[in-house]
Amino acid sequence: MQNYVFEYLNENEFKVKERTLRKYNKLAYKKLVFDFYENLKSGNFLGEVVEAKKNITSYELKVPTDDYFEKVHGEIRLHYTVYNDKNVILLTNITPEDILDEAHASELETYKGVIISKSNPEKDIFKVNLLNSLKK
Repeated sequence: MQNYVFEYLNENEFKVKERTLRKYNKLAYKKLVFDFYENLKSGNFLGEVVEAKKNITSYELKVPTDDYFEKVHGEIRLHYTVYNDKNVILLTNITPEDILDEAHASELETYKGVIISKSNPEKDIFKVNLLNSLKK
């Protein structure tokens, strides 16, 4: 089995998003670093194929997180491209970008365990309250 090496489209931006996940969403971070990265390095490519060309395949991988985060901010997805002829995996992005970038730029508040954006806190709080009322 061949081992693949990680490279980055923009390493600084990617690492910022990883650190934000580590701080605000430990479940997603642990799954990403300790499970998915190991699988990818060993050549077990996970997720949905987005685009495939000769020796180049792009993927989107849904990273598990808690239901509230996903319903308020969207799914966490790892975007990466595999260059089979070079044994390289290009890590391109982690989404949702808006909340991950905002969380890095400033300390965010949480409401009932879910991070709330400073740009639109009323909307996020409304979503959390709505989800709580639907559970009852």
